[in-house]
Amino acid sequence: MIRAKEINFGGNAKLKIYGKLSCKSGKRMKRENRVFFHSGEEAILSGYRPCGHCMRKEYLLNK
Repeated sequence: MIRAKEINFGGNAKLKIYGKLSCKSGKRMKRENRVFFHSGEEAILSGYRPCGHCMRKEYLLNK
């Protein structure tokens, strides 16, 4: 699903943060905390906030 570009965002279930799959911060998270989303809207509706590193603009808008 990720290779087919159906999954666009990854999140940290413990911290409730989501970001781009290419984010350095996201790549460091533990496997057991990873969740995936098709869209940013899906992540926000699930109670997640944007990453301050890879999604700076969205992060500042949602503060």
